[in-house]
Amino acid sequence: MTNKIQIQVNIHGRVQGVFFRAETKTAADKLDIKGYVKNLPDQSVEAVFEGEQPLVDQMVEWCHKGSVAAIVEKVLAQTLDTISDFETFEIRY
Repeated sequence: MTNKIQIQVNIHGRVQGVFFRAETKTAADKLDIKGYVKNLPDQSVEAVFEGEQPLVDQMVEWCHKGSVAAIVEKVLAQTLDTISDFETFEIRY
């Protein structure tokens, strides 16, 4: 049996229009992380990562740097109580 966790992350800074979502999906797919990433109206990006804790932790750490053109100023992460059993990692619009 696996020990999955789910973490919601909000990333602030210059994170829209710099391929942040696409690069997040690539990184998540490499780690077999499920969930989603999407732009928010306040110019931040929200992501939900679900998977094994060490791998989810790697994704949260990745968010502190992000895509090459991103300028990450702040990352807020919170563990969620429920597991959604996502089947893939997707970019939401």
